[in-house]
Amino acid sequence: MTKRTYAIVLEPQEVGGYTVTVPALPEVVTEGDTEAEAVEMAREAIELAIEYRRSIGMEIPPGTGPVVREVAVEAAA
Repeated sequence: MTKRTYAIVLEPQEVGGYTVTVPALPEVVTEGDTEAEAVEMAREAIELAIEYRRSIGMEIPPGTGPVVREVAVEAAA
């Protein structure tokens, strides 16, 4: 087995918790009540997506992805 690392995007929700997406695997969308839970849910969802893609002969993208940085700007309220 090849070990791959995928970038995930954690988006905090207004009501609490996080929604997680995986740019390299657009079918993966999951969530968790805490950041740790969201990351674990993402890991499980990625494993399932790879297993499904493998079972139907679909491409499994390499473990690359975007690098996300935050930029602070002044903005009027």
